[in-house]
Amino acid sequence: MPKQPRPSYRCSECGWETAKWVGRCGECQAWGSVAEGATPVGRTTASPVTRPAVPIGEVSVEDAASRSSGVPELDRVLGGGLVPGAAILLAGEPGVGKSTLLLEVAAQTARYQHRTLYVTGEESASQVRLRADRTGGVHEELYLAAETDLGAVLTHIEQVRPTLLVVDSVQTIGAPGVEGVPGGVTQVKEVAAALVRMAKTRNITTVLVGHVTKDGSIAGPRVLEHLVDVVLHFEGDRGSRFRMVRAVKNRFGPIDEVGCFDLGSEGISAVADPTGLFVEHHHVRVPGTCVAVTMEGRRPLLAEVQALVTPSSQERPRRTTSGLDSSRMAMVLAVLQQHVGLRLHGHDVFASTVGGARLHEPAADLALAVALASATLASPPPTGAVAIGEIGLSGELRRVRDLELRLAEAARLGFQVAIVPRPAGAPAGPRGGAHREVEGMKVVEVPGVAAALHLLRLTAEQARALHALD
Repeated sequence: MPKQPRPSYRCSECGWETAKWVGRCGECQAWGSVAEGATPVGRTTASPVTRPAVPIGEVSVEDAASRSSGVPELDRVLGGGLVPGAAILLAGEPGVGKSTLLLEVAAQTARYQHRTLYVTGEESASQVRLRADRTGGVHEELYLAAETDLGAVLTHIEQVRPTLLVVDSVQTIGAPGVEGVPGGVTQVKEVAAALVRMAKTRNITTVLVGHVTKDGSIAGPRVLEHLVDVVLHFEGDRGSRFRMVRAVKNRFGPIDEVGCFDLGSEGISAVADPTGLFVEHHHVRVPGTCVAVTMEGRRPLLAEVQALVTPSSQERPRRTTSGLDSSRMAMVLAVLQQHVGLRLHGHDVFASTVGGARLHEPAADLALAVALASATLASPPPTGAVAIGEIGLSGELRRVRDLELRLAEAARLGFQVAIVPRPAGAPAGPRGGAHREVEGMKVVEVPGVAAALHLLRLTAEQARALHALD
């Protein structure tokens, strides 16, 4: 008798296959995602092709030419603009402003006489109209539909024939005849696949809004990210109006670009120069502050780091950060105690950034060390100084990427002095630092964090001498 094929089990998240059922996927470690798949019945035979293969040099690129979305900061992230037939996934936390941003993009596209269809599954059409009235997004070429059925959405696309399609959100659309509830793994896969097929066959730029989980990852199966061409993350702090769009996947441009926006009561607007949002202008010298220069994609941003060090009465002193990596601060504290001599094991340490900036780049280590030393010694650093560099465990300073771009941005904003790592093999100056100038700003290259604090007069001996003069 012919041998019967054994059933196989497949993970709905990543596609991993196994011969027996397990509760947890052995590839992506997802729970409850392994289910019995269809048993193969035979080999796949050849079928007619939709279009014959041609030499790659004869393929036209005019259909893939991008056009502006009307929002310059979003065009920067997308690599030039919206590409016809592209599928874009925009994910973000609830209330961060995803719908407001996409309504602005839809309105700007309609103003360029490109028909746009906005499908909302989370709000009523009246609610979206009220937001459009508030943000000035009402246009005759902008069509609005409130639907949660995939078949109805496809019918709207057939009738309107838009250039841009916005679906808010993919987790609220349900596919008839597919098991599961809207937002489930099977439903999301079917809805996304149908919309992407429509986008490719009709050359429609499609933007899908996606939800995120508690840890910030996109909700639903990972295959959703594989189906689309571009994956964007919309980030922002609820206590701040500043928002950032970051590309995680982009088939049409770079993935190291970010777009900056200001979310207000009248809508969302692009922020071309966001540096001023993260730097506090003090009229007098203040201890415990230092300015760092970080890179957000290809854009240098200046952000102020503030620190507060107070004696602790607890057995285990507090270490609190806001906008900074707590593990990096713990490492910087250990280096300051071991290689600089600052005894902080009996003090509460608080460190934060100004304006809700998030600094997770190692290049902000030196600015954090300067702020902590200044707060510990109650000695303010010199005005107009920035600190750039990654600190190693032995107290040395390591080079960071795009240093010249960071220095040019600091010089443009009027800073006079920059403390940076010294290149390997470069000769040292008379006091351990080599001096040069960048656009009128003095750049001092130092080998380690101890030399940097000495030049800024933030050692214990220098602080005592300054306090004696006061």
